[in-house]
Amino acid sequence: MEEKPFWVALQQAPGLGARRVLQLVKFFGSPRAVWQAPERELLAVEGLGKTATSLINWRRQVTPEKIMAKLEKTGIGVLVLEEDTYPLELKRIYDPPPVLYWRGSQLPGEGLKIAIVGTRRATAYGLKVATELAAGLAAAGAGVVSGLARGIDAAAHRGAIRGNGLTWGILGCGVDVIYPPEHRELYHQVMDHGAILSEFPPGTPPDAGHFPARNRIISGLASGTVVVEAAAKSGALITADLALEQNRDVFAVPGPVTSRYSEGPNELIKQGARVVTGVADILAEYEAQSLWSLSREESQVEVALTAAEEKVLAVLSVMPTHLDTIMTTTGLPPGELNTALLQLEIRKLIRRLPGGFYLRC
Repeated sequence: MEEKPFWVALQQAPGLGARRVLQLVKFFGSPRAVWQAPERELLAVEGLGKTATSLINWRRQVTPEKIMAKLEKTGIGVLVLEEDTYPLELKRIYDPPPVLYWRGSQLPGEGLKIAIVGTRRATAYGLKVATELAAGLAAAGAGVVSGLARGIDAAAHRGAIRGNGLTWGILGCGVDVIYPPEHRELYHQVMDHGAILSEFPPGTPPDAGHFPARNRIISGLASGTVVVEAAAKSGALITADLALEQNRDVFAVPGPVTSRYSEGPNELIKQGARVVTGVADILAEYEAQSLWSLSREESQVEVALTAAEEKVLAVLSVMPTHLDTIMTTTGLPPGELNTALLQLEIRKLIRRLPGGFYLRC
């Protein structure tokens, strides 16, 4: 893929970040165009500020081809947003990672995937529930996503492996960094039953600031997120919030009202999260959705697109596009544009994201 080295080189640029990379690629048209853009044009990009200078300095220090050659020597796989093998669910979130590094035997593909998350200081109850839920999901053919952290995450991975299923560990560090270090054996087991993935370049150490970004990938890869145990303020609840923002399902396992690690899931249940007392509660949700979708497909007669809908689809891609850009590019009046967007969304041809962004399904 000719653009791949440029995706990776941009993603590794200090201080750029996923959203800035996507904005620049959209602005200039391609990763290669960003990398080769004249310095004056980069400095003129509105809102880029000092990051433009940082990117210019980065371009002087490295070459995309050498970065890719180094990755190939380490045996670390690379996925970029434009590839067909990039997980479709992740493409559809507001800010998908432009690059994913991975090690393992199988990437996340089609099929049901459920994230299981919770506290690192899990109780015996929480560990048992997480293990049994993951094993049941795996036995039913669903993949399990988690963060390879201590506590609930580790129990979820071990449960999926016990159920002889697929599991994927998402890291807040480089995929070649085993964290926590006592999970070395589990790390390799996850590689054998799925893969280790991260948006952070190889060699990146774990850092507290990396984990919220990691959490959006955990929830973004999955159709639903299950919170087993979590304190009132925790990373697991951040993951649940991200799942809601990504229009994904949130499940919660009720726990003893006397346990601080049940405060999180119990509060989620009060707010409308689906209650989970066994794996059947999760599977039933997706079996029902599957039957409903099948019924609609069988009964729905294909309807031709209107001229306005065709204009909107021509503007959209797998990368988020803001409503203002759609309006400017199509030239459609606001009322006609809103109707076209609504009809396309109802027919699941496009997806609306927070902040007035849209993408093509």
